[in-house]
Parts: sequence; C-alpha cells; structure tokens
Amino acid sequence: MSQTHKDKIVVIGAGNVGEAIAYTLMVRVQANDIVLIDVNEDRAKGASLDIGQGTSFFKQVWVRQGGYEECADAQLIIITAGVARKPGQTRLDLAKINVGIVKSITENIMKYAEDPLILVVSNPADIMTAAVVEASGLPRHRVIGSGTSLDTARLRYFLSKKLQVNIEDVNAYVLGEHGDSQVPIFSSANVGGFPLDEYAHQIGVELDKEELTRKTIQGGADIIRMKGATFYGIAMAVSNIVETIMRDDDAILPVAHVLGECFGDWAGVPISLPCRIGWKGIMQTLRIPMNDAEKEAMDASVQILKDFLAQVRES
Repeated sequence: MSQTHKDKIVVIGAGNVGEAIAYTLMVRVQANDIVLIDVNEDRAKGASLDIGQGTSFFKQVWVRQGGYEECADAQLIIITAGVARKPGQTRLDLAKINVGIVKSITENIMKYAEDPLILVVSNPADIMTAAVVEASGLPRHRVIGSGTSLDTARLRYFLSKKLQVNIEDVNAYVLGEHGDSQVPIFSSANVGGFPLDEYAHQIGVELDKEELTRKTIQGGADIIRMKGATFYGIAMAVSNIVETIMRDDDAILPVAHVLGECFGDWAGVPISLPCRIGWKGIMQTLRIPMNDAEKEAMDASVQILKDFLAQVRES
C-alpha cells in the first residue's frame, strides 16, 4: 500500500447531496481542506460555514466556499451539481439538461486542473460520467462514476435484514446501470464466506430474490416519496469511494466508468462493474462470475445505456 494521502477535496454543487457529502467527508476526516463550489455562492458559503463551525468537535478540517481555481491543486474533485427530476419530466429530458450543466462544469475544471481525478455523482450518474470523459479529454480511469455503489449498499442492507446478520458479513454486488435495469449478482453473493443460498438454507430462510431486486431498484424512489429527496445514503457511498482513493488501499468497489475495447460489445459504455480503485483512479476492472440469466440481464442493461447515451448525444 502507498502512503496515506490527505489534502484538498473540491465538491462542486452545494445542494442537499453536495452538502451531505461535504459534511460526511468532514466528520470522517477524509481531507484537511474541503472546498464547496456552487453557482449560488451564498448557498455554498452558508453550507461551508454551517459545517465548518462544527469542526471544533473533530480534528481540524477546513471547510470553505471557493471558485474553480481551487481545482488546480485538488487531489479529488466531486461533481454533484445538476437539476432534480421534476414531475412529468422524462429521464431523457433530465439527462439533456444535466449533460449541459456537467459539461460546462468540466470545462471550468479543466481551465485550472491538469490531469484531475474526478468523481461524478450528478444524475443520471452513468451518462454524466461519459459526458465528463468527453468534455475533459481525460483518460477513462481518471473519471469515476458513483454508479451502483449505493444500489449495492441497499441490496446488502436488505439482505442483512432478511438474514438477520451483520451487514459487514454480506458480500453482494449490484452492477450495470444505476437505474431500473440494474442487475443484482446473487450467484456470486456470499455471507461470511458461505454462498448466499447455502447460508439462507442453513438458517432456514427462504429468499425471494425478485422481491429483493424490486426493493433495491425502488429504494431511492421510496425514500423520495416519503421525505422528498435522498442524500445521506449517497453521501456515505461517496465517502466510501473517497476513502479508498485517499488511502490508496486498492479496495474493490462497484463504480461506473467508460469501458475499454477489451470488453467487446460493452466497450464505450459507462456501466458499473467491480473495480480496484486507488490514488490514480481505476486501477483494474474485474469480471465477476455470473450465471446465464445475470449475463443476459447485464447485456440488456448495457444496451439500454448504450441506446440512452446515443439519444443524449443526438439531442
């Protein structure tokens, strides 16, 4: 492992998600300088003051509002900015608007930063990841999308509740699109080293995998229906990715990036797969064993993203 890195992180977008991410990074002391950038400077300044004034209860962390020039020496840049989906608005309409926003943000980043490492959280996260790669000209491994990291966390949560086991013992991935076509990989899942089905059998629990899939896919929508927005879950998921990068600990996480030519028909598509992540970004993309049904579902998810990306580019 390499030496621990802790320095500056820039969070672009000071809405609910960006503010929750900045707060989580501060509490977990994942950088000693956190900068919030937003077109609404008062919002960014207010959020930084609100978070910063609580730092006396923790180790010293600077939290402040700034401009794009702060990207010049940032170790990591997190993009959360974008509009929320409105009632009656299609996912395509949302993507068209947010692609424009994210591309403008990326151009501003690149005015100051040389070879930055960018973590994309703005929705639709997969499409925005591709937009950042195209607008920045950065190598694919330097642009990471939060992808299905939160979906994976939701699946692990539901499995731990159903199986009444510590969530840290549940190892399972959700891959593919961060959306309705996401694919839980049950065939490779395990609990404390036991294959998932074997563990469930031994404790006498029958798993309804279709129901678990439905709950995982609808997890975000259910929260939005009840409280209007989701931001704590994604903040923790992003914090987990950030920790892996800043510690350079080569952890394997389900994140999105634009796949290379070695992935054949999946090449050029920004989908989530298990990736080994470190200080330089995505170090390696791994191929997890899948059964035939899961592979077919992944092919379908890739095609959905491929078609959706083409529609966004044509607009």
